[in-house]
Amino acid sequence: MLHPSYTDLMKVVNQDVEEGDTKIVNSRYSIVLATAKRARQLIDHADPLVPTKDGEKPLSVAIDEMNSGKLKVIGEDTEE
Repeated sequence: MLHPSYTDLMKVVNQDVEEGDTKIVNSRYSIVLATAKRARQLIDHADPLVPTKDGEKPLSVAIDEMNSGKLKVIGEDTEE
């Protein structure tokens, strides 16, 4: 089982969204895509944003990063 849950991760990602605004992430699919993309970056030797343990898998690190608020998910419609 995934800890934290998808709904917990969605709350973390959407915590800065004002009441009535469109949420950044509104489905589990979006959470899966964001963490998978970050895991691929970690596999390609990106530096982790949170402390890691020896042998910890990239997906677990990506989930920890998202849960701690270190990752910012940007919607496709957003230009930055």
